[in-house]
Amino acid sequence: MEKTDKLQSLSDIYKFFQKNTTPIYFISPTAYNVLGLSQWVRNFKYITYFDSFDGEHFRMITPKLEGEREFQSMEDMVNYLLSHKETMDQFEANGKGGKILTVMFDEKTEEIAKSLGLEIALPPASLRKHIDSKIVTTQMADEAGVPSAPNLVDVTASTYQELQELSANSKLGDNLVVQTPYGDSGKTTFFIRNEQDWDKHAAKIIGEKLKIMKYINHVPGTVEAVATRCGTLVGPLQTDITGYSELTPYKGGWCGNDIFPELLKGAQRDKIINMVKAMGDKLYENGYRGTFCFDYLVDTDDGEVYLGEINPRISGASPLTNLVTSKYGGAPLMLFHLLEFMDVDFEIDIQQIQDRFADFGSWTQLVLKQTDDEVRLITKAPQSGIWLMEDDGDISFLRKSIDWTNVDDEDDAFYLRIYGEGEYGYLGADMGILVTRGRMQSDDRELLPRAKKWIDAIHNKFEYKSLSELEVPFIPDESVRKML
Repeated sequence: MEKTDKLQSLSDIYKFFQKNTTPIYFISPTAYNVLGLSQWVRNFKYITYFDSFDGEHFRMITPKLEGEREFQSMEDMVNYLLSHKETMDQFEANGKGGKILTVMFDEKTEEIAKSLGLEIALPPASLRKHIDSKIVTTQMADEAGVPSAPNLVDVTASTYQELQELSANSKLGDNLVVQTPYGDSGKTTFFIRNEQDWDKHAAKIIGEKLKIMKYINHVPGTVEAVATRCGTLVGPLQTDITGYSELTPYKGGWCGNDIFPELLKGAQRDKIINMVKAMGDKLYENGYRGTFCFDYLVDTDDGEVYLGEINPRISGASPLTNLVTSKYGGAPLMLFHLLEFMDVDFEIDIQQIQDRFADFGSWTQLVLKQTDDEVRLITKAPQSGIWLMEDDGDISFLRKSIDWTNVDDEDDAFYLRIYGEGEYGYLGADMGILVTRGRMQSDDRELLPRAKKWIDAIHNKFEYKSLSELEVPFIPDESVRKML
């Protein structure tokens, strides 16, 4: 790519990406995390495992599966997609070079990309893993002056008595939250109030470095941001939707987000934004640049706000962030991530752009997992596109769509199909994702009636055959059962 003059305005940024000649590929199980970005960036393509649009997304490539495969992680799937012949043919057809975006990758991904002459437009895997540690995040936050809930980090405990002693010395109390360094969707967070709780989780705690926190009554939320050379740009605050049995079999498991303007106005909102900026600047100082997700906790007893954890990657918060910032703020937040990895100089007024993100409407995303503990073949599945909620609680398909920009009101929703006809559903499988205007969760953290209607209606559009009805059933390995 030829060098350009320094970009200084949103207009400059628009023109730069509309004239972009560098191939950019998002490689992931689905296109969802950055769906819609292709409208803003010329020469952008999605390479996915799931064909959510039945071949009708004009910028999506879904390589044909070569025999039965069981992926042990999302990184494994990304590496398969990246090295697939159809993918490499696409790279060749688009010319040499290019950038890669993805959610999860490892050192093997970096090796494959390098051999293909491609650059991963994300911080190195080793740095991401280092920062992903809850212990490192807490230590880094302390350096940045970003408060965490009262805690003790980088310690071990082999008995409940040792845990009690550590807690007593740090005045954390008897109601504790214990975390191991790595893990997601609440799977390595343990609530310990007594010895029975310890016995239940001890096998996953003993031998691990720990973060021990005082339990606080809180509302969890998240916000996506981008650390750049010009400072940290912060997206709209979101509340987490977690643990509902209608959506996920995992207690405390993430299953969506709400964005609404009334969330944490005034001093609380300002404090969180300032915390995120300070954390982003500290990350940049430590070599990390680009997008990251900041999970925050709001203490419902005294109103204090704390850092929960950092996810150093494109995340589940990315879809709503990019939707809202593009629809109301003039440009998706992800454009500013890409700027950091493009061959271009820029100097932008972070506060001016930040101010544009302050005015927005309400939106929700729900991730629908299979909650039944049964492996079964899907014989019919709802298609991706815009659906309408009828008065009787049923839904009807309105029209095909490759993103959510055609959602008009709260009776409409965009559904992205993940698992479809001919694939197997199983406990915890991500069946699909729903995006709609308005809220799905109350201030008291209860699913609203409209949310339950949408969830039931989508699930009712699936049809299955049990394994007993199949001549040669295929049973996915348990390690495969978390792809998104």
